[in-house]
Amino acid sequence: MYDLIIIGAGPAGISAAYHAKQAGLDCLVIEKGLIGNTIYNYPVGLTVFSTTNELEFNDGDLKPAREKPTREELLSYYVRFVLDNELNVLTETAVLRVEKKIPAKMQSRKEEGFKVYTETEEFEAANILFAIGAMDYPRKLNVPGEDLPHVYDHFRETYPWVKKKALIVGGGNSAGEAALFLAQEGAETTLAIFRENWESTDPKQGCIKYWVKQPLEAELNEHCLNLFFLGKVIEIREGEVELESEKGDRVVLANDVVFVLIGSDADLSMMKGLGVETENGKAGEVPVYDPETFETNVPGVYVAGHFTNQRHIKGAIDAGQAVIRNLPAKHVKER
Repeated sequence: MYDLIIIGAGPAGISAAYHAKQAGLDCLVIEKGLIGNTIYNYPVGLTVFSTTNELEFNDGDLKPAREKPTREELLSYYVRFVLDNELNVLTETAVLRVEKKIPAKMQSRKEEGFKVYTETEEFEAANILFAIGAMDYPRKLNVPGEDLPHVYDHFRETYPWVKKKALIVGGGNSAGEAALFLAQEGAETTLAIFRENWESTDPKQGCIKYWVKQPLEAELNEHCLNLFFLGKVIEIREGEVELESEKGDRVVLANDVVFVLIGSDADLSMMKGLGVETENGKAGEVPVYDPETFETNVPGVYVAGHFTNQRHIKGAIDAGQAVIRNLPAKHVKER
């Protein structure tokens, strides 16, 4: 029986695992993808805007070639950190469900805990930390043609689309970055965006950040990028997309590839199955948790990472550390 099982090996999960080991706790991290899986899914060659002190676990550990690290440098740092510190991380293993060991009315503190089930194994833990991301659950337009093979909900690289007609639907940084990369590398690019998203400068509203917006505006001036102020997407078809403009006009654009980058939502079903309460947070539904300890209303169940109100990497790292710092002795199994 582990003191703590962490679901997710992103920055929050790695941080918690590291501090759990420093505290002498028996800890296991289970990750359905790869170490740093969200970072792995960033566009190839992306320069991460955050400064190194917002990304690293210990001051001075991350040493990029330039001021800001690339996707590859950051991913390598997280992988090496796990390996160098011999953290107990099980990758490419999906957690199917989490259950309380016995009904609450029968529990004593010594007996209670959780069972974690994967396809092949079963684990027990006194405490559970959900540190999962949301990129595996992208939002949908729910329009005809969205399931066609040339429609993608992630953007990875530009080169398959050079001299092709690319449409990006979305209003946040991911959509802006995809449009920028595609336009810069020779794709005939159209960004379909709501006017309020394009004109917004409020980072709390998920707008395109200035370090992406400024080069996007430069591409517009160079006629490498088209901007379409969107009312809604009507239909995606082979070779074309039908859109409605903000003024209600119907427009059909010739098209080779569509990227639907409108955000994502974490799967909270396992937590809800344990009785964790949720509420509307800054970016959708989030678990109810103590902002100091990150414990939910269910004793022994903690949360950190993308689906909390601490969505950025720095907040996720700090949350992982806070979970361990505030893990009460009563929640740790008797040795």
